[in-house]
Amino acid sequence: MNASEEMRTFGYLCPKCGRTVMGTRSVFALEAAGVEVSCSCGKSALTARYDGERYRFQVPCGVCGGIHEALCGPEQALRGAAALACAQTKQFCCFLGPEGLVEKNLKELEILTEKEKRQREDGQEAFLDSVIMYEVLSELKEIAARPAGITCACGSGKYRMEIRRSAVDLICQDCGAKLRIPAVTDEDLDGLCCHMKLVIPGNRTQQRQ
Repeated sequence: MNASEEMRTFGYLCPKCGRTVMGTRSVFALEAAGVEVSCSCGKSALTARYDGERYRFQVPCGVCGGIHEALCGPEQALRGAAALACAQTKQFCCFLGPEGLVEKNLKELEILTEKEKRQREDGQEAFLDSVIMYEVLSELKEIAARPAGITCACGSGKYRMEIRRSAVDLICQDCGAKLRIPAVTDEDLDGLCCHMKLVIPGNRTQQRQ
């Protein structure tokens, strides 16, 4: 693979809607025009521009909610893997490198950020069993990544996720139906792992199918 065909993936957590955002560009495109990766909500975008010596990043931060500026040399920006940290918390908030590694790091950041958010809101431990909750969230993301992995019986493929202390709710954005996924015991995790796909049961019942 020559330099123009080498690819770099950039990822961050949108501070506005909470979604993970990823974009892949060729090294040739980065050297020629920099990069802009926008969230589908339209309210945040990561940018990087080359000033002749270094890449200047503007990073939306899903950790503190602000926007950070970071500088990277060409070798760091175009080769290997790197992470940019939140200036306020020192926690990594942006990742660049191979697609699989960026995706993995973003998933971990999303889970950690949600946990910390719940701790601030509740003034208590975020989850009854943090290990089980993390595993359930990871499994849900794998299911969601499959074609039609999470759908609703009403025919919609649009849903949102609400993470509670002992369960995760999948809520259809069209009909409002809810599927509650318990996340407390090993049995809860084993039961979820048996599913290749999940169907939110319309607005008839809230029991897992």
